[in-house]
Amino acid sequence: MKTVHQVSELTGVSIRTLHYYDSIGLLKPTEVTSSGYRLYDDNALATLQTILLFRELQFPLKEIGEIMGKPDFDRKEALKQQTELLKLRRDRLDELIFFSEKLTETGVDTMDFSAFDEKKIKEYEKEAREKWGKTEAFAEYESRTADRTCEEAKDKGDLFMEIFARAGQIKHLAPDSAEAQAVVREIQSFITGNYYTCTTEILRGLGQMYVCDERMKANIDKAGGEGTAEFVSKAIGLY
Repeated sequence: MKTVHQVSELTGVSIRTLHYYDSIGLLKPTEVTSSGYRLYDDNALATLQTILLFRELQFPLKEIGEIMGKPDFDRKEALKQQTELLKLRRDRLDELIFFSEKLTETGVDTMDFSAFDEKKIKEYEKEAREKWGKTEAFAEYESRTADRTCEEAKDKGDLFMEIFARAGQIKHLAPDSAEAQAVVREIQSFITGNYYTCTTEILRGLGQMYVCDERMKANIDKAGGEGTAEFVSKAIGLY
């Protein structure tokens, strides 16, 4: 059995994230001692490996929970499909590296865009997601974003980050201030208007992910300055 500190050191997953996984029921400790210490056995570590592979493939935490919670979930079968997807991504990276090297040699006028084609990956992801299942929110997201170009998607993302940039300008205020709560409403409204219906429950989960997901936290702090993700998370918690 390993303590939460040992699991964190072994896997690189922060203690805060492990606590969050426990709070949402994604990864419960095998045992909690009378002193409140979380302990994890090998089976729990295997579950964490599965979760981390899903995260590497950019599956939302809620979707991972629903997938792994299905009675017919087969960890070995999921691992096979995860492995195949990772291989496809590796092959694409190899193609991009080769393409970049070729550009260095031949010049930027080479009109070859085949290395950017993600059709094969997307087709396999579609099959895998259909097998694993998906949330209603994710289905709505896919439907509403399917026809967007890369430029349109980037524009939406930039607009979303502008909200966090404004949040960074007021992070010296209390999270329950009128200004902070107005930002929270803007975040919820933007997500609902551009991606999927952002219920209060979903928003609360996002607020926790803004500080537990290192990539999300980094992007938000990049937009609004260090501490913005923490500020927004607290504001959402009080919304």
